[in-house]
Amino acid sequence: MSSINNIEIERKFLVKDDSYKSLATDHVLIRQGYLSLNPNCNVRIRRWGNQAFLTIKSKAQANGFSRYEFEKEISLQEVDELFRLALPGTVEKTRWLVPLPEGLTCEVDEFAGDNGGLVMAEVELPSEDTIFEHPAFLGEEVTYDPRYYNSYLSQHPYRTW
Repeated sequence: MSSINNIEIERKFLVKDDSYKSLATDHVLIRQGYLSLNPNCNVRIRRWGNQAFLTIKSKAQANGFSRYEFEKEISLQEVDELFRLALPGTVEKTRWLVPLPEGLTCEVDEFAGDNGGLVMAEVELPSEDTIFEHPAFLGEEVTYDPRYYNSYLSQHPYRTW
C-alpha cells in the first residue's frame, strides 16, 4: 500500500492487451474475501502467495480515488480460519507487477472464476496530483466506477454484467 497517514491513493484502468506480461517483473496468486461490506468501510482478508493480510478500507473520498486503508499481516492459519467466516463471493486473481518509469508500480489483475475475462490495472500514487506515464496496455480509466471495486466484484461477478 502506498499511503500517507494510511490514505490509499490509486487509479484504476481496464487493460487493452496482454503486453503487460512481457513487462512484468513478478506475479502472484491472490485470493480474497470479505468479512464486512459496510457502506462506510469494508473488512477484507487476503492470501497473497505465502502471505496473508487483514485490511479495513473506508469508502472513497469525494475525489473518488483516495480512501483510508489499514492493513495488518496475519498468519496463513489465521486467514484460512477467517475465510470460513467470509461472506459468499471470493475474488481470485493473478497480479502482475509492472514497474513504471517514475518508480511506481502498475499492478495488473487478471481475474479468474466468476470474474474471469476481466483484466484491470491499478497504479498506487504517492499524492493525488502525481502524474505518471501511462503504459500502452492501459485502456479506459474506471477509477470512478464502483463496479470495479473488488468488494463489488465479490458480490456482483463480472460474468453476470
